Amino acid sequence: MIPFKLHACSSLIMAACTIACGTAQAETDLTARPVEVRFGFERLQLPGSETMGLVGGSYLVQIAPETVPGLLFGPAAYGAITGQRGGFFTGGAELAWKKPLFARLSLETGLYVGGGGGGAAAVGGGLMLRPHIDLMWKFKQVSAGISASEVRFPNGSISSKQLGLVVAIDDSFLFSSPSGIGQELTIGQRGGIGFDRISLVGGGYQPNSGVHNLAGAAYSGKLGYAGFRADQFFSDNFYWGLESGAAVRGSADGYAEVLGLIGAEYPLGANSRIGARVALGMGGGGKVPVGGGALAKAGVYAKTYLSRDLYVALEGGLVDAPNGSFKAKYLNLQLGLDLDSRLAAQRNIRGMDWEATGQHYLKAARYSGERANLDTLGLKINRNITEHTYFSAQAHSAFSGHAGGYSVGLVGLGARTAFGGGYGGGAEVLAGAGGGGGVASNGGALAQALAYASYDIGRSARIKLGLGRVHSFKGALDSNLIDLSLSFPLGVPGK
Repeated sequence: MIPFKLHACSSLIMAACTIACGTAQAETDLTARPVEVRFGFERLQLPGSETMGLVGGSYLVQIAPETVPGLLFGPAAYGAITGQRGGFFTGGAELAWKKPLFARLSLETGLYVGGGGGGAAAVGGGLMLRPHIDLMWKFKQVSAGISASEVRFPNGSISSKQLGLVVAIDDSFLFSSPSGIGQELTIGQRGGIGFDRISLVGGGYQPNSGVHNLAGAAYSGKLGYAGFRADQFFSDNFYWGLESGAAVRGSADGYAEVLGLIGAEYPLGANSRIGARVALGMGGGGKVPVGGGALAKAGVYAKTYLSRDLYVALEGGLVDAPNGSFKAKYLNLQLGLDLDSRLAAQRNIRGMDWEATGQHYLKAARYSGERANLDTLGLKINRNITEHTYFSAQAHSAFSGHAGGYSVGLVGLGARTAFGGGYGGGAEVLAGAGGGGGVASNGGALAQALAYASYDIGRSARIKLGLGRVHSFKGALDSNLIDLSLSFPLGVPGK
């Protein structure tokens, strides 16, 4: 499974489509799009009179508030938190429309389309559809209400109608056109989604004595995992954030987790800090016994800066599945980068690309011995290092090919160049974790290499066609792939 399911990770898709409508600005102009950050809970009816509690989250940006008020689009993700399907995740995109009815009452309707699965749920190829209609009451910057929805997997056996609860928080997404990249400006507001720092995480879980996997086998060693964290400070010492991870070692390929966290951090000398945090969210897959999927963590850490913005941290703690038997100690190492600061007044415009992507795997190996094609939907977020190089974080989830539940998260480096006339090209080398859906990625560790050609669509979008290969370090998965991406370049104020 993926370490980026957010939002999907988790597989989060195409928040950047909302940005394209506002990127044709003057060089120093910034555009602030209204944002709705939504969280919901509902209980699905599964085949066999089984129920599953589903938590969802989405980041919806108003596409064109001047011309179509209330039209929203952005990434969304869903995961199991109660029942028997821990490890069930999907990632995708949602299109919604919000209509005020009275002073504080509004109606919102929309459609989510995504891919995923897991937890041995009957999802078929993994395509998930969720039309909904919500009635919301506004309390200043927060709205709450009731959602009526239908969740369907068209090529699976799940079809459920239900009522749920939903909460929405008003925010904004601040960005510039690509022509503003490199400029410095005085502004007291964070840009983009607003995280102050991100970090890559690698570590291991040491299950407690007596813990067995879902096949009944005792754990004999550590479960290696990799993932990422993103944090935002709301005071000098306290912060909230998101973390996501997936198995890369220990015969638990397909395990993934997504959690929200809150923490505290204090200086220890000029370049070091100590802190503690707690996290609550969802996890499962890879035969890890998490029950319905709820997962809790608590840990302490120490960090030191290698440069002004780059740091390393060592963290240890405990993880527990309240509704399952999984309990473990963990230790991880983090490599982090400061992106912004709550108190910053001077900010630089940094280049980024948000990309909606589809990938087609050719003859992907399965544990059954079969080799069959599969298709994924995903999100790529690229941050410029220099004009021609970038760091990339990616999430992909299967939606067809009888691989429902297969997901992958990757990080790596890319290089690109322009040929003139709107044409360009580039290449990426990435590594990460993936599994699920019966795809033979034994252990979960993966690598992917990709070369692509690109063509600019005006000044605000770019289409990319790539050819590459995905390879499992320990499993039989070793497939050529075709990548088609729609990219939206923009500038984001930051440190």
